[in-house]
Amino acid sequence: MTSKTIFNKILKGEIPCDEVYSDEWCLAFRDIEPQAPIHILVIPRKGIESMLEAKEEDKELLGHLLWVVTKVAKQEGLTNWRTVINTGLEAGQTVFHLHIHILGGRNFHWPPG
Repeated sequence: MTSKTIFNKILKGEIPCDEVYSDEWCLAFRDIEPQAPIHILVIPRKGIESMLEAKEEDKELLGHLLWVVTKVAKQEGLTNWRTVINTGLEAGQTVFHLHIHILGGRNFHWPPG
């Protein structure tokens, strides 16, 4: 399923993005429908649909993604931010390619809704 997502097209360069970070494992870019003043997505280059499909062999990649979240948040000047990974339709996942949201620049409340 991940080969047909918008994120796969972004990774292939078929759709442009506002890139903020890139390396051999992942890409980070600004969300086109931001839910906060700063809203960045971090996506792996490997096609993993969601955390549900992540395997033991992906442990290093998953750790790297979280490290990139912190690097990018600091790069954006954030000292407080929310990190979100939606897994499945009922959790709000709309693109079935694993992605991590970095949300910052405003106050957040709990529970999120």
